[in-house]
Amino acid sequence: MKMTVKDVDTNYIQYGNGTKDIVLLHGWGQNIAMMRPLGDLFQEKYRITILDLPGFGDTQEPPVPWTIFDYRDFLEEFLKKLNVKKPIIMGHSFGGRLAISYAAQNSVEKVCLFGSPCIRRQTEPTKKEQLLKKLKKVPLLNQFSELAKNYIGSRDYKAATPIMRETLVHVINQDLSNEAKKIKAPTLLIWGEEDPEAPVEDARALESIMQDAGLVVFPGFGHYAYLENIGQVARILEQFL
Repeated sequence: MKMTVKDVDTNYIQYGNGTKDIVLLHGWGQNIAMMRPLGDLFQEKYRITILDLPGFGDTQEPPVPWTIFDYRDFLEEFLKKLNVKKPIIMGHSFGGRLAISYAAQNSVEKVCLFGSPCIRRQTEPTKKEQLLKKLKKVPLLNQFSELAKNYIGSRDYKAATPIMRETLVHVINQDLSNEAKKIKAPTLLIWGEEDPEAPVEDARALESIMQDAGLVVFPGFGHYAYLENIGQVARILEQFL
């Protein structure tokens, strides 16, 4: 199905039999398909809404680079148009960041986050980052700094269009600690112990600052633990919901 939200043609699906809503938000570079296995587990008891977030799948890019708060404004309008009120909101990675931002400002039933880093830690610049900074300062070479990013940037950065590259920078640099602290709804954190994108230490830090949060860690699993161990995840979610 298609709907225009914030001047963005948005692709989504909605199905299920329940009166309560579950909204599923995918990670960066992903689409509806990555969250569909979770939605299918609960379609008998809930109405399921999954969308391709702007810039992914079959949904248009934002007209300009967005921050996580622009995505939140988009999601608010999207759910209002569908008359989805006080949902259970679940998000993986980038989608979890969006879930945090949304739940901090809107009424939700419950929140579930899968490998969703939101606390910006101060770290020493990598050698790659140091090189980019030097290129920007050197006359005649600063024009090549953007070109250099194509070669030494992250996999997600390399794969993105110019608008989505700047959006990615906005998103990963935004600390959401204060947003997470505002969430009053019960929150479940599901993490892979071997997650290279969102270290489990981030999950423990997030749990410690939230009002009502619990953490489940799966040993031996990585960033996609919610899919890699979906049977056990389903049993845990059934109890949580």
